[in-house]
Amino acid sequence: MREHHYALTVAWTGNRGVGTVDHRAYGREHRISAPAKPDVYGSSDPAFRGDPARWNPEELLVASLAQCHMLWFLSLAASAGIVVTGYTDRPTGTMAEEPSGAGQFTEVTLNPDVTVRDRDTLGADLLAKIESLHQSANEMCFIARSVNFAVRHRPTTRIER
Repeated sequence: MREHHYALTVAWTGNRGVGTVDHRAYGREHRISAPAKPDVYGSSDPAFRGDPARWNPEELLVASLAQCHMLWFLSLAASAGIVVTGYTDRPTGTMAEEPSGAGQFTEVTLNPDVTVRDRDTLGADLLAKIESLHQSANEMCFIARSVNFAVRHRPTTRIER
């Protein structure tokens, strides 16, 4: 088995001069960085005193699932000889918060809208093959395989003629 390792830096930038003396005294702002990449500016969800102009961990988790699915789908489509000419996803996620403040995601739904070039060689099987590729992408996605909640798919396929 091969291993892949990922290293980055998450630096809190929300100290307003008094640290965490109470929950209102500090900002949730932080910076995610790695060598040779642009920084990502994060905060907590606005529901938890976060900055709505910055990415929050919950959004980044949903984005990671959508990115991973897309990248696997594109790879599988290329291997299958299906020419994808457009791909947009508008994923949604649901997180349940408990009275204690703890919480967890209960599901993420990916909504990929995929445009493919019509290929006579696949004929009527094209839509079935694309649906199968979405299922395979879900089974292969490292992120989807790592979470303990449902990752659902509601794909739309458009065929260029």
